[in-house]
Amino acid sequence: MSELKKIEEVKLPTIQDLHYDREVGFKQDSLNWLLNQKVPEAWVKTNSNIPYLPIDKVEYLLTKIFGTYEVMVIDYKQLANSITVHVRLIVTNPINGERITQDGLGAVPIQVNSGESASNLAAIKADAIKKGLPSAESYAIKDAAQKLGQIFGGNLTRKDVIQPEPSEKIKSRWKLDTI
Repeated sequence: MSELKKIEEVKLPTIQDLHYDREVGFKQDSLNWLLNQKVPEAWVKTNSNIPYLPIDKVEYLLTKIFGTYEVMVIDYKQLANSITVHVRLIVTNPINGERITQDGLGAVPIQVNSGESASNLAAIKADAIKKGLPSAESYAIKDAAQKLGQIFGGNLTRKDVIQPEPSEKIKSRWKLDTI
């Protein structure tokens, strides 16, 4: 008969085990709470009744929260009648120094003469790429930033969004009486 090996009991970590330093855990929770705040209404613009956060506000928030950020253009190309851009947004977590990366995609239609198709190269406006490529990149940056938190405009067009509530410790530390 073969010997049965005793299987060691696997012990799951506790919440305390996950955060060796309670102050670091508190700071990370505070950062997550900040990143998931609603966008200030005064910053929100609309285009064709669709709300959006302009790129200058996104860049301001990235700099204010993370200090610096980096955008890597991974790819750009024509896809059907649009210019598309794929970027990688890189920020450094101000609490633990770890790099955070988020990819984003953006696309804009290629501008053509009225009544023409984008597949007709002769109908493409002279400055269509000059204007379209940076616009697609801006949309891609905003798309990547939205994945970091609601404050970057990620939930502007969503309904029934769960708004995060700060812990009692965060409320007392930052003297938040009403949220």
